[in-house]
Amino acid sequence: MLIIHPPLAKPCEPPAAPACLAAALTAHGHACSVCDLNIEALEYVFRTARPQGDTWTDRAAKHIDKNLEILRDKHGYGSFDRYARAVADLDRFLAMAGKDFGLQLSLANYQDNARSPVKSADLRTAATDFQANIFFPYFSKRLDELIETAQCTRIGISLTYLSQALTTFAMIGYIRTRHPEQEIILGGGLVTTWLSNPLWRNPFADLVDHFIAGRGEKPLLRLLGSEQREPHPLPVFSGLDENSYLSPGLILPYATSSGCFWKKCSFCPERSENNPYVQVPPGTAVAQLRNLCELHSPALIHLLDNAISPALLRTLCDQPPGVPWYGFARIDRWLADREFCRRLRAAGCVMLKLGLESGDQEVLDRMHKGIDLRQAARVLENLHDAGIATYVYLLFGTPAETRAEAERTRQFVEEHHRAIDFLNLAIFNLPVGSDEAEALPLSDFYEGDLSLYRNFIHPRGWDRVEVRRFLASFKRSPKIADILKNDPPLFTSNHAPFMALGLTKKSGLR
Repeated sequence: MLIIHPPLAKPCEPPAAPACLAAALTAHGHACSVCDLNIEALEYVFRTARPQGDTWTDRAAKHIDKNLEILRDKHGYGSFDRYARAVADLDRFLAMAGKDFGLQLSLANYQDNARSPVKSADLRTAATDFQANIFFPYFSKRLDELIETAQCTRIGISLTYLSQALTTFAMIGYIRTRHPEQEIILGGGLVTTWLSNPLWRNPFADLVDHFIAGRGEKPLLRLLGSEQREPHPLPVFSGLDENSYLSPGLILPYATSSGCFWKKCSFCPERSENNPYVQVPPGTAVAQLRNLCELHSPALIHLLDNAISPALLRTLCDQPPGVPWYGFARIDRWLADREFCRRLRAAGCVMLKLGLESGDQEVLDRMHKGIDLRQAARVLENLHDAGIATYVYLLFGTPAETRAEAERTRQFVEEHHRAIDFLNLAIFNLPVGSDEAEALPLSDFYEGDLSLYRNFIHPRGWDRVEVRRFLASFKRSPKIADILKNDPPLFTSNHAPFMALGLTKKSGLR
């Protein structure tokens, strides 16, 4: 079987899902090969495109190799300005290369001006008109080569992001035309969301043979006639680790769980999609991390969990993996323990992402976040004192919020700005399958039968226009602006740990 990670997603680390699927198949006696067509196709554009533009575009084209090297070499992170200029030039090159194809193309996104990834008709058109895709000259040749080499009869595609959808269906259209004997299996995060929608009606029956929602190991093995006997085989990154990702050393992605152990937050996709919580035993997870580090010598471990469990955090303290690591964690009593935070730092933790969402206690309570703001303040200070960077996520425009509550979020951030290294600011989107949506007046978020969100009339009049105006003023606060200046452009939290490790000389960072 051949498993593919399609364009376009941030090209800074190997895809985790194909590595786990390959491990499950191999452990049960099924031959499997994996290809990251995302990084390969982007490199193809960098090598072959000749965009016409202004002085900036000409400079970006001239310095492609130099700018790629800056992002791949730790010494390239010695200056934030040099790093940011390299990212901007690479992104400019892609933007101009995509212009002739009617695309808004970047290192982090693929947006077609004429076709939408939330319209099944447009995805079907992408499958029919596959030769018009910017990556077609590469993926057609590469798919032919991979299918011949692997001698496979099944192709699995991991479709996680909207930015991958149009190219995924272009590849499906090509496979259906050029290799009609191949059985096509489609899974991944975006597919899981589609299938969890109670209104889902399969519009791709003639293009896709099988859809898989959630964790794919067990259903994929069943398709191949096997029952899963090994629940947690070691992920297989062989081959993937040979790609030249845009990071200063290999970032090793590893999920110690799927779903969320909290699973109480209002409007959370984990609830609306009813994803079960499945955890790799902490001892097994740490042993596998150590094994993977010996095999691949990563520069950084990226823990992919929705929230790293306290049990795993304690095990990491007792058995450090020997490589710096980061991931999402819940604000809880463990992180409110200063000594525990120091143990985490000694165990290699360089950054934690924290879903605070709001600086108003009533909003947090109504969202069932299970966060106490006084405890959150202690957590931020403890992590700061321990030398662990914080990447704080805030969400504005939820049904529980008005401008008054948003102002309290501003006050909280300003009060604790010295303990916040990075900020992610987002406007609330209502998941299409959310059970809380029944209590709100709804309309289409944007046109498309595969839309992921619904629009709603805010029960307290705090509409998206007003939220955007507030955010514009929020960002102008001097203390908040200083935090936002730290954020790595485009790569954001994926490269932020390298900033926290001290590779970039930027005020405000340790």
